[in-house]
Formats: sequence, C-alpha cells, structure tokens
Amino acid sequence: MGSVIGDILPVALGVAISPVPVIAVILMLLAPQARAASVAFMVGWVAGVTVVVTVVTMLVQPSSTSDTSGPSTVASVLQLLLGAAAIVLGVLQWRSRPKPGDEPSLPTWMAAIDRMTAGKALGLGALLSAANPKNLTLCLAGGAIIGGTDLSTTDTVVVLVVFVVIASSSVVVPVLAFLLAHDRMQEPLDDMRRWLTANNATVMSVLLLVIGVAILGKGLGGL
Repeated sequence: MGSVIGDILPVALGVAISPVPVIAVILMLLAPQARAASVAFMVGWVAGVTVVVTVVTMLVQPSSTSDTSGPSTVASVLQLLLGAAAIVLGVLQWRSRPKPGDEPSLPTWMAAIDRMTAGKALGLGALLSAANPKNLTLCLAGGAIIGGTDLSTTDTVVVLVVFVVIASSSVVVPVLAFLLAHDRMQEPLDDMRRWLTANNATVMSVLLLVIGVAILGKGLGGL
C-alpha cells in the first residue's frame, strides 16, 4: 500500500495545485455570501474528485481470476494515454501563458462568483473537479494507478481517501481557515489570488509536464 500511495502523491498534488479552482474559492471567500458559497463549493469539489477516482479504480481493478502480480494491461494502457494527454495539455498551457508585459486574464465566468448562490457553487465545484480537462486527466490517472494494483478492499479505500484528501487540500484548507479566522485571512487570500492569477499558466504547464512524464513511465513499466 505504501508504494501505491507514493505513486499517487504527485498526481494528487497536481490536482490540488490547480490554480483555477483555488482562485475560484478565494473569490468566493472574499464575496458577501462567503460562508455558504465556499462551503458548497468545497463539498462539490470533494464529491467530484471522489466520484471520478473511485469509478476509474473500480473499472480497471484486476479481476479475481487474473494474474495480480503486477498492474493490469488495461490500467497500464490507460496510464500511457493519460500520461500523453497530460503532456499535451502541459504544452498547450505553456503556449497560452501571458507574454512579458501582458496582463494575465481569468475566465469570464469568474466575474460572477461574488454573486454565486450555494447551489451554483456546489455545481461549480463538482464541474471544476470532474469535468475540467486538466483535473479530469489527473483524477483518471490516479484511479488508473490505484485500480491497476492488487490491493485489498480495505487498502484500496485507504489509498482512495489519501488521494481525495490531498487533491482537495488546496480548496478545503482555505475554506476551513476562513471559517476559523475570518479577519486574519482576508489579506493572505487576496495576495494568493493575485499570485495565482499571474502564474496560473506557468504553474499548470510545469505540473502537467512533470506528472505526465511520470504517469507515462509508469504505464510503460507495467506493460
């Protein structure tokens, strides 16, 4: 189990460090309806990550009659495809980064975040975690890594929980910190938002390229 956790750590961290959802939750925390919207967004994010990685884990798990001495062929092929997809996304992200002197821009839908209700925030959290191409690729890769092993049911659940906790930490931690220390969190959150806005493309491109190569190598090793 320890080796599998080691394999999923960089992938889960890649999901956690995705700047767009972090910026989204920070904007919610700075909005008038901060508490309700941010908690709903957090729940949607955790649910989306959990569903995707769990479903993929169940689909690629070796059957009880198969050889479980190594990763299944399905899991290895899936890792190859997802590793290649992550590399392509990383290259596209790098090419889309702001040129020197350009003003970094955010998606237009973020302008409406400060007026977002709890219900819409819940849906947005699930959408960004489960439908965003970059996060979806990484969550699918995490599920493929976990499902491609011969862990027991209990160990599989533990590894899934570890993945979800790490992947959700960048959304969960700011929300909980805000709820516990509202006044002290205003300025640090605003500083974080500005830094992530300026470095969004660069951060994600480097992460996707590094993680993509790691997933690709793991897939090749399993064939």
